[in-house]
Amino acid sequence: MPVMTEEDARYNQLIKTFASEPEPAFESESEQEAGWGRRWGCRNDVGRLRAVLMHRPGDELKAVDPARKIEGLGAYGDPESGWYWRGATPPDLPAMQAQHDRLVAVLEENRVKVVMLDACAPGRMKSCYTRDVVIAVDGGAIVCRLGPRVRRGEERPATRTLAGIGMPILRTIHGAGVMEGGGFAWLDENTAAVGISSRVNREAADQIEEVLRRQGVELLRMQVPGFRLHIDGMLVMVDVDTALINPVLLPFEFMEELKARGIRTIELSPEDTPFTINCLAIAPGRVIMSETSGRTLEKLDKAGIDATCIDYEAVWRGGGGVHCSTAPLVRDRLV
Repeated sequence: MPVMTEEDARYNQLIKTFASEPEPAFESESEQEAGWGRRWGCRNDVGRLRAVLMHRPGDELKAVDPARKIEGLGAYGDPESGWYWRGATPPDLPAMQAQHDRLVAVLEENRVKVVMLDACAPGRMKSCYTRDVVIAVDGGAIVCRLGPRVRRGEERPATRTLAGIGMPILRTIHGAGVMEGGGFAWLDENTAAVGISSRVNREAADQIEEVLRRQGVELLRMQVPGFRLHIDGMLVMVDVDTALINPVLLPFEFMEELKARGIRTIELSPEDTPFTINCLAIAPGRVIMSETSGRTLEKLDKAGIDATCIDYEAVWRGGGGVHCSTAPLVRDRLV
C-alpha cells in the first residue's frame, strides 16, 4: 500500500488550493472575456450583428467554363470534376464583386465588423457563400462539413480564419456528417432548427444537437421538401418574433410550430424572386435584402420591418443571396 510522504501531502494541498473550476461555464461572459478576449458566437438570428465572415468573389470563379453548359439542366458544370454554376449565363465577376462590395459597405456603415476569409481554397468557386461553412452558437463556432465535391475543402481556410481572429471552435462536423449552415436557423434564444436535406444529414444534426443541448437549446428538425437544400430558402427570422417565409416550400407542420411559439409570419409575394427570403437581419426589425422584392417589401414595411435594399442579382444567380454570403460570428443577446 503506498505511503503518503510529506512531499505528497504538500502536493495534494497545492492542488486543493488551486483547484479546477468548471463553473462558470465556458459560454459565460466572464469566461469568454477572460480566456478568449470577448464574447463570441450567436444565440439568435436577429440580435445586433457585430461581426460576420465573408469572401469577395475572385479568381476561383475561373473554374466555370462557359463551354460546359448542360442544356438539360439549364446550368454549367462538369460532373467529373464536380463544379457547377446554376445561372443561365456564366458568372459576371466584375458585377459580382461590385455587388458584394456594396453589401460589405452597407454592413460596415452599420458598424458590423467584416472578417474576410484569409484565402480561398483552390478551385472552390462557391466560397463567397460563407454561410454554409460556419454556424455560430453561444460561445463559438461549429465548422461544417460540406457535402458536394465542389464545396468540400472550404472548411480549412474558414477554420484558419477563425483561429486567426481568436474565435473558439466548439465542434467540427466529422465522421459521415454532412452539414451546410444555410440549413440551420435560430428561432429564439433557446430554440434552433435544422433542415434535413441532401446537404444536411441526421448524423450532422445529431452532432449539432450535442453542442446545443449542453447550452440548454432545443433543436427542432424539419424535413426539407424534395431536392431543396436549405432552410434559408424558405424561412429567415427578421425580428424577435417575426419570420419571412415561403409558404409554398415551408412544411405546414413547421408553420404550425411557428404559430404555436408566437412567431408571426410574413409571406413571400409570388411576384418576387425566391431570393427575397435570403436576407440578413442586422438588428431586430432591420434587414438587408435584394432590391428585386417589391411586393414583399411593402408587406415588411407594413409589419414595421426596416429593409435596406441592394442590387444582388449577379451574386444570387450563382445560387446564394445576401444571407448565403454572410456567416454571422457575433450577435448581441436579446435578453
